[in-house]
Amino acid sequence: MNHLAAAEEQIVNERLRRKLNEVNLAAQDQLSGVQDHVNFTLQQAYFKCAYECFDRRRKQEEIGNCVEHCSVPVVSAQHLIEGEMARFQERLQRSLMVCQDKFETAKLQQIRTEAMKNLESCVEQSIQESISTLPHLVGKLKSSLSMRGNG
Repeated sequence: MNHLAAAEEQIVNERLRRKLNEVNLAAQDQLSGVQDHVNFTLQQAYFKCAYECFDRRRKQEEIGNCVEHCSVPVVSAQHLIEGEMARFQERLQRSLMVCQDKFETAKLQQIRTEAMKNLESCVEQSIQESISTLPHLVGKLKSSLSMRGNG
């Protein structure tokens, strides 16, 4: 590979990194209300519930069971969010792998510059499609967590 091609590939790779960062920022932004609900509303309810478990009339095992019971909503919410985000990331990753496969095939069939442009275009489309699914994903999470409105 000549120096020009290497420099061009480095520029495209940097652009792709920025696009992936765009997805991360969009996901954080879209999920902030859900995270806030888990971190504050559910955590607060957990601590209030757990506090009530500590009663001198209870045995240590009863206290432990009570506290564990209090943690169920928070733990369930965290697992739900982690699962949805893992599926979101898997879909994006598969989409980007298709772009990479197309790029590798295109490199064999045409000039490298055209293949790089096609890769960049494919990645941009995959990222925009992923970002457009975020509101639906957030709505699904809010519904599952019985959240109303924005918070």
